[in-house]
Amino acid sequence: MLAGTGSFVRTCINGLNVLSGVGLLSVPYALSQGGWLSLALLTAVAAACWYTGTLLGHCMDADAAIRTYPDIGERAFGWAGRLVVSAFMYAELYLVATGFLILEGDNLDKLFPSACVSLGTVSLAGKQLFVVLVALVIAPTTWLRSLSVLAYVSATGVFASVIIVLSVLWAAAVDGVGFSGRGTTPLRITGLPTALGLYIFCYGGHPVFPTLYTSMNQKSQFPKMLVICFLLCTLNYGAMAVLGYLMYGDGVLSQVTLNLPVARLSSKVAIYTTLLNPISKYALVMTPIAAAIEERICGAVGAGAAVSVAVRTLLVLSTVAVALAVPFFADLMALVGSLLNVGMCMLLPCACYVRIFGAPSMSRGEAAAMGMILALGSLVAVTGTYSSLMKIIHELM
Repeated sequence: MLAGTGSFVRTCINGLNVLSGVGLLSVPYALSQGGWLSLALLTAVAAACWYTGTLLGHCMDADAAIRTYPDIGERAFGWAGRLVVSAFMYAELYLVATGFLILEGDNLDKLFPSACVSLGTVSLAGKQLFVVLVALVIAPTTWLRSLSVLAYVSATGVFASVIIVLSVLWAAAVDGVGFSGRGTTPLRITGLPTALGLYIFCYGGHPVFPTLYTSMNQKSQFPKMLVICFLLCTLNYGAMAVLGYLMYGDGVLSQVTLNLPVARLSSKVAIYTTLLNPISKYALVMTPIAAAIEERICGAVGAGAAVSVAVRTLLVLSTVAVALAVPFFADLMALVGSLLNVGMCMLLPCACYVRIFGAPSMSRGEAAAMGMILALGSLVAVTGTYSSLMKIIHELM
């Protein structure tokens, strides 16, 4: 394995950015669904995802040619393994990009609740209007071949996450919102599938972990880097979950920013900071999908500018269609967490590790840990996916 050039500190910052996503806004809702005791499950999910992240590092040690997550799948299960990993990864990226549009529409509608645009017989208002407008703003960013500037902007994600938590705390402690909601539910069994799906969604950084591993100049520190990233992000997620649930109790919405009083400065800081990340990250999320489609269409020759713009514009339009058809942020992200993130973050790392190294080489501790992770992942995949789909269907009826 070739040595990378990334320092330990820089890789930690990149890792924190990967794990600091829009799931932060939904952890209070997840806590309200599962009850106070579900915070233990947040910790358990973090520990499980950290462990499977280290398994990916071990898999990369097995072959110097491995550079990406699909490479690990191919090393373990051949062409079929690459296909399965790629399908999970692209589906996850696509739905996360769709979630970005829903989030933007929800929060902009809160800021400008009376907005309406009419073009002839066509009229758009509310969330639908803002989803379309945001897509028009975002579309040109997806046409860029070099995303270095966007990558730099999106690297502010970790700082934005801290700002959002501090803004919510300020709204509660200084701007008069207080902690009157005070959720009191100790445990809600029926809400655990949704809570677990959203918790797992928060830790869906595994597709990027091989890239972080490859970039490190001291790869032996990869597990330590993951420990720091998961620990800090779990503290941030836990703080937001507790704050939101104490402030609004069982009335907390799918994104805690939707509960905040718009007139307060702290609320505006939280909402505008929330709006920045999806706009800067959308193109980065969609580029791997666009590149794969362009390669499929044009082969090794590479796509021309016209083909590239057409492919990427059609992808944006398709996510707009999905966002308008299924505008339920928490339910969609719970579905992504339960179905796709469980596969990418729990099931596939264990399966690939066992396939590459063989069950006889595993210690009893490793076998027990992987057995528990596979059991938890399978349970969430079945119950969480079913629960999320039923909620989406119910909302659509």
